[in-house]
Amino acid sequence: MPITQLNSAILNEVEKTIKIEPKLSPFATKNSQAERYYPQNDKGDIRPPFFHDTDRIIHSKTYTRYIDKTQVFYLFKNDHLTHRVLHVQLVAKIARTLGRVLEFNEDLIEAIALGHDVGHTPFGHTGERYMSEFLKEKGEGVFCHNAQSFRQLHELEKSETGKQINLCVQTLDGVLCHNGEWVAREYKNYSAKTKEQLFDEYKKCLTDEKAIKSLRPMTMEGCIVRISDVIAYIGRDIEDAIAINLIKRDDIPKEVTEILGNTNKEIVNSLVLDIINNSYGKNSISFSDSVFTALNALKKWNYANIYDSDKKRSEDNKIKQMFNFTLNALTDFLNGRGSLKGNYELQKMLQMWFKEQDENYLDKNKPARVAADYLSGMTDDFLMSAYEKLVIPQSFGLEFKVG
Repeated sequence: MPITQLNSAILNEVEKTIKIEPKLSPFATKNSQAERYYPQNDKGDIRPPFFHDTDRIIHSKTYTRYIDKTQVFYLFKNDHLTHRVLHVQLVAKIARTLGRVLEFNEDLIEAIALGHDVGHTPFGHTGERYMSEFLKEKGEGVFCHNAQSFRQLHELEKSETGKQINLCVQTLDGVLCHNGEWVAREYKNYSAKTKEQLFDEYKKCLTDEKAIKSLRPMTMEGCIVRISDVIAYIGRDIEDAIAINLIKRDDIPKEVTEILGNTNKEIVNSLVLDIINNSYGKNSISFSDSVFTALNALKKWNYANIYDSDKKRSEDNKIKQMFNFTLNALTDFLNGRGSLKGNYELQKMLQMWFKEQDENYLDKNKPARVAADYLSGMTDDFLMSAYEKLVIPQSFGLEFKVG
């Protein structure tokens, strides 16, 4: 029989210890403020609530699929380039560093950081753009990875018992509001937000592509993860771009390097220290004017020379074709047309995925949204393999497959 609880005497002592709040800023989120989306009795659990959220996230299937999802650069045979799984770890590390010095809740910070990008499509922001175009064309709203991350962790992901993993409201809010693509000089939280307002924000993000820009996290920990997302990618993407000969270090503008440095290590250090200098003991996270100006200039330069580079985007039309063809094949299958052109493996995987969803999932969601949910959870390699089987003639083997 499996062990389900600690010895009662030990449990009493452990509970006394874990209920002691660590020394935190008066603006931090306390463990005692944690609110699960659905009521749940955590009595006897030796883990604080946000620490428990981290466990639920890293044990999820959607977290496992980070391993082969693009961060920025795709279609390279270079194992040293950053993938999404490393990016979220870098975000967590930077955010926890800030949280530790500024005295915010590190458990909540880590949970948000590790879960914030699970909704990303294969092929990063390029895939996200094509996914959103597909949904608009079908009249099914829009796609943004922030909302999809919330959707994955709140609705689609299930535990071994078939129930939602039921994360804390504060964790889900930080995931939805991480907005690493928009940089501000100062970040303030909106502590009055309720879980009902949070869910309304999430629903709006499924239909209005501008909604994500106006979101503010309910916690300061959410603000820390939001800026840590930027700090984690801005210099690391430069190192990856140098590694593939897309840019040279000397190309980085002098007005940026004089303030932030010209390596990822220097850039991260400069940004982190500036935040600490300008945020310690305050109810906001902010940069100095000079560092914020340099960060904005670097972000603009990265877009022009890395993210929107003609070389990087030279295969994008083929990627768009792959997305559209696979999404339409899935939608046709869900509408009862076709059989995914004999792609038995994809059919089987899709049917297995359906079994993990709520009974009314297919009734509540139209085929285009279901196709987006399923494809957004794929890794880069799985999507390419599925597409290849849809468009390249496949061997029948020794005989026709039964069914």
